[in-house]
Amino acid sequence: MRDFMDKAKDFANKHDQQVDQGLKKAGEMADRRTGGKYKDQIDKGVDRAQARTGEGDQVR
Repeated sequence: MRDFMDKAKDFANKHDQQVDQGLKKAGEMADRRTGGKYKDQIDKGVDRAQARTGEGDQVR
């Protein structure tokens, strides 16, 4: 499991912009599926996840 996590972290560091775009799309889909009911919480979670990958938030 540790090897997998190391590879995932390495990927996130090397492809930060793509990871951030994926997180943004996932947040948008979650927002649509919940009818916007949890928009603030979803946005906050996406922002925190983006900040933890690679160099941080690359996509707005």
